[in-house]
Amino acid sequence: QVQVVEFGGGLVQAGGSLALSCAASGQTSTINTMGWFRQAPGQDREFVASINRPRDRINYSNSVKGRFTISRDNTKNTLYLQMNTLKPEDTAVYYCAATTRVLHMGSNSEDYDYWGQGTQVTVSS
Repeated sequence: QVQVVEFGGGLVQAGGSLALSCAASGQTSTINTMGWFRQAPGQDREFVASINRPRDRINYSNSVKGRFTISRDNTKNTLYLQMNTLKPEDTAVYYCAATTRVLHMGSNSEDYDYWGQGTQVTVSS
């Protein structure tokens, strides 16, 4: 089993930056792909970014490409999401997800086995 917990949400003005982290525990050696998803009120959960190993293939949604950066530190079992140039439409609950599978794109939420509780990100205009 794997547990993931997100940290770092909060309130920021449009144009600002925020960093999220996700700490994994348990059988972390079995994790191959990790990702970030988000869900705004009244909307479906949306893919944000993913990263897999061993090659650290990274994938971003078009809506965040060029503004967000995903990374992972395997020695600390931690996933990160650096969010720059934030927009009000980035407001959502952000979720960390993990799976034992090596996903090529990692954009389908159904492919993930483990989820965090989510952390709120609010971008004011």
